[in-house]
Amino acid sequence: MRSVRTVLLVTAGPLLLAVAGLMHPGGLSAATADRWVHLHILLLPIFPLLALAFVVLLRGRPRADVAGVATVIAWLGAAVYAAGYTGLDAVAGIGAGTVAGQPGDQGELRRLVLALYGVGDPLGRVGVYGLLVAVLAGTVVLVSRHGRRVLPGTVVLLGAGYSFVDSHIFAPRGVLTMLAMAAGFALWAWAAREPAGEPSSGGKDLRGTAAVYSNDD
Repeated sequence: MRSVRTVLLVTAGPLLLAVAGLMHPGGLSAATADRWVHLHILLLPIFPLLALAFVVLLRGRPRADVAGVATVIAWLGAAVYAAGYTGLDAVAGIGAGTVAGQPGDQGELRRLVLALYGVGDPLGRVGVYGLLVAVLAGTVVLVSRHGRRVLPGTVVLLGAGYSFVDSHIFAPRGVLTMLAMAAGFALWAWAAREPAGEPSSGGKDLRGTAAVYSNDD
């Protein structure tokens, strides 16, 4: 049951973004501006949900070792993503859509929209680069805990992240990118699962140690 909850938590963000991508206008114009703005307002709390996987799967206090440092780097990369992509959503989504829907000279409005894109797009790219750093650092942590079975998820996530740099969530490519992101996080969650009813290695070691001391007595 815990594994199912974990999969739901780590895939909720990309799956919601895939659905939103199906409703996302293919371009911004006076005709689509209203829908563009309202969709991006709804997406404000959803884009950061991609970072949730790194909190859920890498939970626990980092130790003073390589895996601990990688955990902190993964969390920082996820935070950079959340901040950067929220900035893109606000500037190139809500801001540009609001400008495009105003009355006036269409050439001048287009110039302003492009200026907002010029601010928002780099924020989004920095955010995705942060996400890719988080994937690489998260892989170091998960391999140290669960072995190489996490690597298929890493390959899928890196491919999805590379596509995300310029696909946004526009259908069809952006939707497929989000579905791939969900698949990658699900593979990570599956690889990180604890077998049902099987205690952790730490529990086995403690019981074994207790038995040794008991026999010595």
